[in-house]
Formats: sequence, structure tokens, C-alpha cells
Amino acid sequence: MYLGLDIGGTFVKYAWMERTGEIVEQGKFKTPYDSAEFLVEKMAEVYHQSTKEIKGIAISCPGTIDVESGVVYHGGALTYLHEKNIAQMLSDKCGVPVSIENDGKCAALAERWQGSVKDYQHSVILTLGTGVGGGIIINGKLYRGANLEAGEQSYVMESFSHEKNHAEFVGPACSASDMVNEIAELKGLEENDGIGAFKYIDAEDPEALQVFNWFCKNVAVQILNLQYIIDPEIFALGGGVSVQPAFLKGIKAAVELIVTENPHHVASPNIVTCHFNSAANLYGALYHYLIQHESLD
Repeated sequence: MYLGLDIGGTFVKYAWMERTGEIVEQGKFKTPYDSAEFLVEKMAEVYHQSTKEIKGIAISCPGTIDVESGVVYHGGALTYLHEKNIAQMLSDKCGVPVSIENDGKCAALAERWQGSVKDYQHSVILTLGTGVGGGIIINGKLYRGANLEAGEQSYVMESFSHEKNHAEFVGPACSASDMVNEIAELKGLEENDGIGAFKYIDAEDPEALQVFNWFCKNVAVQILNLQYIIDPEIFALGGGVSVQPAFLKGIKAAVELIVTENPHHVASPNIVTCHFNSAANLYGALYHYLIQHESLD
């Protein structure tokens, strides 16, 4: 039995998991904003709740992660994580090995292990939410890069103004949250009402479609760019919006439109949706643990 922990900006999700990835029991607690020490204390409390023997702990965490040392850099909204060795701190409290990996890369690892790209050696996984996360799989293994920044698509420049020396980035340009909220504002919906926004998209409401199609083209541009840079066999797209049938259809239509209108683009990306949704980070964190501590390959 293993304990998986997914540190998010609102909640820390946790699950007791079998080595196969099967979730036996799960829950969550509100993410503390006090300190790294208090966060570790709360996670240790979850560990000690179990009446079964826990062989190890696998953490999914925001930020740039040195997976060998366990140190977190930056940490997104949880600024107190910066330069903290969360893995060692938790291991000291629980007395078992602890692994830690970036949340977007955990999602990519989940898809590589048991998801949509498990049968491919070269793949790109993109998770579309507030920004764009995910990871790159090369020769069947997660590629992190020299500075642990590979796959951080949000920070790729989408455009650049020479006059202002100002860059626009992929994160906002391909933000599913921004797309949903723009439609919500136009249609008088509550903020972050993705289901409501897609009802208007499915109904082919002109205003909603204009916003959605713009978003799809932005994502399609990055898929085509990555096709030429990495040349993967497959792209898997995740995030909350990926469960909507219109999402994949819209992305594929945008790719086809761009290729048709720009004939020098001859690539034909293979695009699917991710298999895992809300539990992806837990599965990926466990897979990373098994690779790191049990030599699973």
C-alpha cells in the first residue's frame, strides 16, 4: 500500500493506493497557506490515519521540483514551498521513503503508465486549465531538461512586440479558464461555469463560438509548433474542459484549418484526450515513486 498526495492550490487530495494504481480509499483537506511545516504536519496526519502498512509516500506538487533531492523551487500560489525539501521533511515524520514530482509532469506520467499514451514512445501531454501544464515523453521516459523546465508550455512566448519589447505567453493565450470565464461574462453565467459555457458552445451560440474558436486556434498553433520541435507520435490533452466532446472536435478542426490555410505545414498531429482526469496527479505521483524507489521502468 502507498499513500499518494496531490498538493493543489485549494485542496490537498490524498489516496491509499495499491502498487497497480488501484485507489482503495481517498479524501482531501483544505490546502493550508500558513507554512511548509504546517502543510507537512497535515500530510503526516493523513499518513498516520491508516491502519495498514504504508510502504512509501508519493507527492504531486506545484513548482519546479528537483526529484533527486526532493527540494521544491517556487511552488506557484504556495510561495512558502520555495527551497523547501518537502520530501525529506515528510519522510522524517513518517519514517518511510517519499518521492515528489511536479504536478503537470505527474499528469504526463499517469498517461504514460496507464493512460492514453501508454503504447507510444514519444508523446506530449498538455493539461489545459488556468495555464498549460503537462510533460514530454521521449523514448518512453519523462524528459525534464537541464534546468527541470522541459514541458513548461505556459512560459513559451506566443508573440513578441519589437516596439515594446513585450512578450505574450502561451499560458494566458491557451488558458481554458480564461476562455470559460470570457463566455461566462458574455452570457451572464457564474465564474468558472464550464458546463454552462459549453452548453452555449454546443448550441453554436455566435458569441460563445467566437471565443471558443479563438482559444482552439491558439492551442492548435502550439500543437503544430511542438509537432515540428519534438515530432511526437501522439498528443494527449487534459484538464477539466477535455471531457467535453466539443473540445477535442474544436482543437482538431483548428489544426486542420491552420494546415489547410498554410500549406507548408505538412504535419498531421495525432491528438487524443487524456484518460485520467481529477486523479491523474495521484496516479502519476505513484508511478514516479515506483520508478525512483522500486526501479519500475
